Amino acid sequence: MGGSSIGEGTLSLGDFVASAKALIEKWKVIDVEDSLPDWQWKPCGKTGVPSEEEGYLALEGVYRNPGGRHEQIGDSSNFDDADIVSDDAWAQSSSESVHIYDYHVVYSFSYKVPVLYFQGHQAGGQLLTLDEIKEDLPSHSLKLLGESKWTFITREEHPHFSRPWFTLHPCGTSDCMKLLLEGVENKDQHVQYLPAWLSVVGQAVGLKIPLELYEMHHVSWKPGNN
Repeated sequence: MGGSSIGEGTLSLGDFVASAKALIEKWKVIDVEDSLPDWQWKPCGKTGVPSEEEGYLALEGVYRNPGGRHEQIGDSSNFDDADIVSDDAWAQSSSESVHIYDYHVVYSFSYKVPVLYFQGHQAGGQLLTLDEIKEDLPSHSLKLLGESKWTFITREEHPHFSRPWFTLHPCGTSDCMKLLLEGVENKDQHVQYLPAWLSVVGQAVGLKIPLELYEMHHVSWKPGNN
């Protein structure tokens, strides 16, 4: 799976798989927000590709209330009857309005970089529009999407499902990753690639990525850099 170079901001399929699996293991041991599930490797075999390397990285079932808020019902043991009635009403309205997001990181053979595919849906299953998704994003995410030269949202066919998903277009990823990995030792670059990449794309889609995930990475990046 040659033909790609970490130094050029790209990576091979093998390095993508290695970085993905290292990320999964590190995610399990760092302090992650309770509302976030674990990343998982989803095998997805296709003819002509080694089965152990064919698949994608998935973070599924991320719950978010409209506006990007994460809310939780408190302990009801000290509530009186009026509090319980009020709380039940809140819970019902909250469950009806909650949005659920799935994020998939897929290897692009064309660009030799990871690509983020994502979609959101209501609790009843209806898919969210791009406008509804943007309403869920915090202001800093909207600012990044508006200013960045490479984190812009398009809608394309998911390579493993043959259905349209929203995605962050990968055209400028390799240029950005060259900057992001400048301060990382060569032997660690393939492992640190996905954590460093997620430190930017996570911001663009309102996904909180713990600092500990990319603690070895010290290079700052600002929206608008190539």
